[in-house]
Amino acid sequence: MNSLWRDDQAAAASSLLELRAYTSRLLSHEPALVLHGGGNTSVKTTVQNLFGESESVIYVKGSGWDLATIEPAGFAPVRLEPLRRLAELATLSDTDMVTAQRAAMIDPMAPTPSVEAILHAIIPYDWVDHTHADAVVAVSNTAGGEARIREVYCHSVLVVPYVMPGFVLARTVREMTRDIDWSTLEGMVLLNHGVFSFGPDARSSYERMIELVTRAEEYLVAQSVTPECNPVVEAEECEAASPLELAALRQAVGRARGGPVIARFDGTPAARHFASLPDVDSIATRGPLTPDHVIRTKPAPCVSAGGWESSIDAYTAAYDAYFHRHARPEHVMLDPAPRWIVWRGRGSVGIGSTVKSADIVIDIAQHTTRAIQWAERLGGWTALPERDLFEMEYWSLEQAKLKKAGAAPPLTGKVALVTGAASGIGRATAEALHAAGAAVVGTDIKPDIATTFGSADLLGLVADATDRHAVEWSVAETVSRFGGLDIVVANAGIFPASRRLEDLDEETWRASLDLNLSGHLYVLRAAIPFLKQGFDPSVVIIASKNVPAPGPGAGAYSVAKAGLTQLGRIAALELGRYGIRVNLVHPHAVFDTGAWNPDVIAARARHYGMTPDEYRTNNLLGIELTSADVARTIVALVGPAFRGTTGAQIPIDGGSDRVV
Repeated sequence: MNSLWRDDQAAAASSLLELRAYTSRLLSHEPALVLHGGGNTSVKTTVQNLFGESESVIYVKGSGWDLATIEPAGFAPVRLEPLRRLAELATLSDTDMVTAQRAAMIDPMAPTPSVEAILHAIIPYDWVDHTHADAVVAVSNTAGGEARIREVYCHSVLVVPYVMPGFVLARTVREMTRDIDWSTLEGMVLLNHGVFSFGPDARSSYERMIELVTRAEEYLVAQSVTPECNPVVEAEECEAASPLELAALRQAVGRARGGPVIARFDGTPAARHFASLPDVDSIATRGPLTPDHVIRTKPAPCVSAGGWESSIDAYTAAYDAYFHRHARPEHVMLDPAPRWIVWRGRGSVGIGSTVKSADIVIDIAQHTTRAIQWAERLGGWTALPERDLFEMEYWSLEQAKLKKAGAAPPLTGKVALVTGAASGIGRATAEALHAAGAAVVGTDIKPDIATTFGSADLLGLVADATDRHAVEWSVAETVSRFGGLDIVVANAGIFPASRRLEDLDEETWRASLDLNLSGHLYVLRAAIPFLKQGFDPSVVIIASKNVPAPGPGAGAYSVAKAGLTQLGRIAALELGRYGIRVNLVHPHAVFDTGAWNPDVIAARARHYGMTPDEYRTNNLLGIELTSADVARTIVALVGPAFRGTTGAQIPIDGGSDRVV
């Protein structure tokens, strides 16, 4: 592991806290050091209070901040003396610890200090870094792990047996170091947990961390366990899972969890290799890389080759038994569904309420499976006892974080597909569904759809809605990306140039039927097998006001949309038995779509003897409609408010005297 320190970048820091943020982010640049919010850092200094008196304070990473993105505002300023006095107490509850730490802060608006603030405070160095380095934890998570750690570091580090983080850990270290000369130590190794480094300045503390982890890596190499033996392979090399099997897995997990989830498949060679090991059932289920990971992954993954309903049922029964083996009266069981699936012979699946949380599970799984195989070569992977994992998973401070999370957006965990999403109603709908919590794929024939959104959970795919094979591919790809399909918005369409029937050419007629009618059949047909495995599955078809109120010159368009409406009604009749709702909306005069521009609006206004502004608001409500109005209606239709509605046709036209 190499130091990333750069003198010019460090010199650019204009304050002590900027420098602390800089080296914290340096740690996070190496995922094998700091994985998804793990680890913490601090710096000690003196400040002047309002009375002009000097006070010793520690700036320690605030709860909820990630070292990868931390800024000076992410550090909580706490008076040192109260923290050091807390370490002398015989006992201290978690609640009292948090209260005491906040009471000692010099800025009540700053984030809550890390639970390791007391430990940072008693370390007699100004700069302290703490990580959960893969190599260090892998060495300690073996039979005889403590002896191996001492072999790696001799007497240069303090080796601390595993205890719960927070006050208990700080108190343990305080007792262990009462008669120790700290100047003889380069760091601390917390068995099954992580490593601390410290120093008189930012660079020495950071580079000591790099050196300590490098020594663990070198030890692995010396034992013929090289970091390259099971590389984490880039996601682009993934082999896709069977979409139908993945959707079945997601459905089983979601039912156990009590709602929709995102399922992210990892079929990289490294993941497939681990999932194909003959003893994967044993080694994968001995426990996580560090106890902190239990919050993300639960104590163990579900290992299965399929038969997802029975596999998930067995997992939840085992989790229920685990809970009741260790629970106290104050504990309330979390949902028993797995977060990590080892799919035998195929790879891993990360489960989360969002794409981000599912991806974090996959990332943790990649690091964990690599470390497990290192430890197996060293003599056997050995994680913490089940009781310790339970105490971490049900730690009161972690429970408090869950309670503070608040209500999730209404469509969280759902997966949506929107056709014709490059602009207008389609784009507005894709963005609105995403804002409501759904993972969304938007498709369009326009190449720029691939870069329209640019987000892991809101992305665009190029697909021609009139090409049956392209449509089938886009549906399967949506499921492969996110695990299933719950919402389909069939929007792709065109409004042909106005032609009376006597002048209507076959090319215009067929183009309208192909896109405005047949294309919707293709997406429905491809989506139905997955919608049957969805959560409150819903289809919304974008029809037109021209269905109840056609106009002259719009034969190709009106006939296609009328056929589409009939298709939607039949779909509602056929799919209701599977719980799939199918509803239609009839927009009219939505002026921020591709069908309209200032010249067209001006020409239409002249035709009716109106000004452009009068034409835009020519409806019973006197309002101008936008794509966002249509999108809001669609989001409502696919949500719980309309769970009892199917086969409905809803106008979005401001009120038309030709329809009302």
